[in-house]
This record gives sequence, C-alpha cells and structure tokens, in this order.
Amino acid sequence: MALRRAITKRLIDGYKCVRLPNTKILRHYITSSNLTDPIMGIHIQSVGLPRREEATSVKGLSVSETKKLLRMYQMEKVKARLREIPKNSVSYWEFVQICCETCGNNDEQGSQMAQSLDYAGSVVVLGDIVFLHPHQIAKSIAAMIDQTSAVSNDPRKEELAQLETTKKRIDIKARRIVQAELYCGLGFLAAQTIGLMRLTFWELSWDVMEPICFFVTSLHFLLGYYFFLRTSTEPSFEGFYQQRFKTKQKKLMESHGFDFLRYTELKSLFTPLACKSEVSTI
Repeated sequence: MALRRAITKRLIDGYKCVRLPNTKILRHYITSSNLTDPIMGIHIQSVGLPRREEATSVKGLSVSETKKLLRMYQMEKVKARLREIPKNSVSYWEFVQICCETCGNNDEQGSQMAQSLDYAGSVVVLGDIVFLHPHQIAKSIAAMIDQTSAVSNDPRKEELAQLETTKKRIDIKARRIVQAELYCGLGFLAAQTIGLMRLTFWELSWDVMEPICFFVTSLHFLLGYYFFLRTSTEPSFEGFYQQRFKTKQKKLMESHGFDFLRYTELKSLFTPLACKSEVSTI
C-alpha cells in the first residue's frame, strides 16, 4: 500500500508540467488499478520526467542565452556608431557616453560595454584617449618593427639615399620654374596696370575706361573660378604656387625616370611618418 502511494505521488509530480485532458481520471486509474497489471505496468514504465533537452526546445532560449544575444546586438550597434565617427580617436568620456546611449542610458551597462570592446580589441584605450581604428595602430607598429629590425648595412638604404638625392634636385628645379612663372605673372600684372593708367589719364577718359576695367576685373575672377573648378584648390597665390609646383614636379619626375612608387615604398619602410607627409604633398 505504501509503495502504491509513493509511485502515485511520483507520477503526479512528473505530470505537473504535462497538460492532460483530465488529471483526476488518471489519478483514479492509478490508485484503483493493480500495479501488476501488464497494461498499467506499461503505462508506469513509459511515464517519466521530461528531458532537459525537450524542455529547452519547447521553452526556447534560456535567460543567459537571451542576455548573450542582447549583448551581442548592443556591441554591434556600438561598433556601427563608432564607424560613423570621422575622427581616428575620441576621449574616453565620449566613448563611454556613446556606449551608454546605445545601452539605453544605463551607466553601468555602458561602462561594461566599453570594457568589453577594449578587451575584444575593437578599440584601443590608452589613458584618456580611445583609438577607433586599431588596424592603423597595428600597421604603424609593424612599420616601426620593420624599421628597427632593418640591418644597418641594408642595400635598400643606399637606394633610398640615391632616390632622395634625385628628388631633391627635381624639387629645386621645379621650384625655380614655378618662381619664374610667378615673376612673369607679376610683370604681366604690372604692365597691365601701367597700360590701364596710360589709357585712363592720357589717351582716353575714365568714362571710356570704367567699363573696360570692370570687364578686365571680371575676367580675372572667371580665371580664378576656373582654376578652382579644375584643381579643387583655393584660388590664392599660395594655392596657385602649390598646384604649379606639383605639376612641374610630376613632369620632371617623368622626364628623369624617377620611380616614385619605389621611393614611397622605401620611405615607408625606413621613415613611415615622413613618407605619409610626402605622399600627401604629391
């Protein structure tokens, strides 16, 4: 009798999570039937607690898995927000604020998100500065390692020295040509001014020269505007000088057979920072 009650209690507890049409009928059959009956024996043996895998598949994701997916979504959202920033670095306070905004203005979750991104290598935190592009830092470190690991008697250094000497001569020649062009422009403007003065005060009158001077000034403005459209450079004396210098430098490099790609490669290998400024000026 005690055995029958224990089995009955176990069956009832096992079926609490299972939805049956009528639990009272099942309890009646269990308590009133003989346990030695083969049919009831089959039912008793087939009844058991639901497996953990089955319960998981029915219920779906667990709480920890849901938190994991939510954290991954927030992390990708922060990464997308950081990719929209045009700057290469921001302050740590701005970085934490971005993480907090993505996490629903939750300061604790924002701080944890900032630490997770730092540990994952998505950003590089150095003091109060957060670098948003770690691959650029990796390239700079690799260039520095290559520079320090280069042998002192590396033949490429001699090749670089020869290229630098050739480039200096090209730059000096290009600068002289551009300065000569600027002096010619100065002479042209001086001659134009003297001619307009002569026509205004001696040959003709101001009533005749006024529209002529206006159209000459408009022509100069149109030339400056065309220079801006052609070169995307501010139409100033410095802008005109830099543009003419680049043009003459490029032509002289082609005429002297100067390998600028090889020069850039060697420059980035031995002096990466100087190479970056060189490329920006070409």
